[in-house]
Amino acid sequence: MREAASRAPDSPEIPAEVVRHFDRSGPRYTSYPTADRFHPGFEERAYERQLAARATAENNPPLSLYVHLPFCRSLCYFCACNKVITHDHGCSARYLSYLVREMDLVASHLGPDRRTVQLHLGGGTPTFFPVAELEELVQQLQNRFAFSIDAELAIEIDPRTVSTKTLSPLARLGFNRASFGVQDFATNVQQAVNRIQPLDVVERALSGARDAGFSSINVDLIYGLPQQTVASFAHTLDEVIRLAPDRVALYNYAHLPDRFKAQRLIDAARLPSTEERLRIFMLSAQRFLDAGYIYIGLDHFARPDDELSIALRNGSLHRNFQGYTTYAECDLVGFGVSAIGKIGSAYSQSTSSLQSYYRSLDEGRLPVERGIALSPDDALRREVIMTLMCSVPLNFAAISLAHQIDFVRYFSSELTALEPYREAGLVSIDGNGISIPPKGRFFVRAVAMVFDGYLERPSSASWSKLI
Repeated sequence: MREAASRAPDSPEIPAEVVRHFDRSGPRYTSYPTADRFHPGFEERAYERQLAARATAENNPPLSLYVHLPFCRSLCYFCACNKVITHDHGCSARYLSYLVREMDLVASHLGPDRRTVQLHLGGGTPTFFPVAELEELVQQLQNRFAFSIDAELAIEIDPRTVSTKTLSPLARLGFNRASFGVQDFATNVQQAVNRIQPLDVVERALSGARDAGFSSINVDLIYGLPQQTVASFAHTLDEVIRLAPDRVALYNYAHLPDRFKAQRLIDAARLPSTEERLRIFMLSAQRFLDAGYIYIGLDHFARPDDELSIALRNGSLHRNFQGYTTYAECDLVGFGVSAIGKIGSAYSQSTSSLQSYYRSLDEGRLPVERGIALSPDDALRREVIMTLMCSVPLNFAAISLAHQIDFVRYFSSELTALEPYREAGLVSIDGNGISIPPKGRFFVRAVAMVFDGYLERPSSASWSKLI
């Protein structure tokens, strides 16, 4: 494994006391409005109209495709994803046949402009599907969408489900980014969340992906799990840094057993305290920074030569439902149960029920369950929030011109609300705009929340803490 570089000079120091002062619960802003604001009044006809409008428009952005593959062989107690636990591998072939039906329906409305720069397979466990079925899925997508030569093809991987016999064919299919779920290497933590995954299994998977030709490897970690301590997680950090992935996502576990049934199997008494959780995060962030990783924002770290780090430096970072990305604004088409799409000025989400998904497609209908069409104020606030989330300088004049407003007057109360963050050195504000200094990246969610026009309205969402 490669050695990590020495600490990057622009890496922020970890402001522990500031974290304690400003930490709060809030959205992750993979969209704005956030998904809890989607409503059932936006149904398949509304989605069809958005697709048709794109079909007749000029200068459309390229497409990004997301395919949700929900099946898993075993239940991870911490998981909040939409998944189906099964040992019946015959169900994947049926699901694939319905994905093809959905592709055909979308294509019939979308029109000929199908330039595609991204594909992301998420789950569930995409590698639950046999290689032959993944080959068929990619072929069916390529038959309907025009992938660019340098398209980013990403896949989420459970290290327990792959070998060189899996990874090499995936690379030959064009997949160049792999994200491995690791979470924690401590045996007692793995037992507590029902995900037994020895270090050597993960090491073989990462090494196999590199040998197969994947150009970027991400590792997912979760802090706040039962039985975790600062000392135990330090060992996990040692091993992850030794394995030297290109990117690390350090997620904060949100214990919401009322919403996610599987989490009821976790003994809440064994979860680390708020202070212990904070210490785990502070240690983790410091260790990754000291190892040379760049803090991108929220829970993402990347090596200095990674495309995310380069995009952060040159101001071209973007954010969508797959997290941070180097690609400019895309229209997103989602396929499969619970998949979210963004076409033009609207978001849509498919039904989360597998049977409802099948029934809709049997009836020749797109399986849209809810969504939202953006108002002019939504579109304005989305641009402001997504710019801040990517730590890109926000220019008052440019936003004012694009949306025909006076930014300072329109957002006068929001600018006043930012004063505590400015005084703490977490944002910089002058007559030209707002910028996020390095240590402010830890608080971009809190800063973005100031511009969220929905937070004062009732919501069914339960947000995780910022840190």
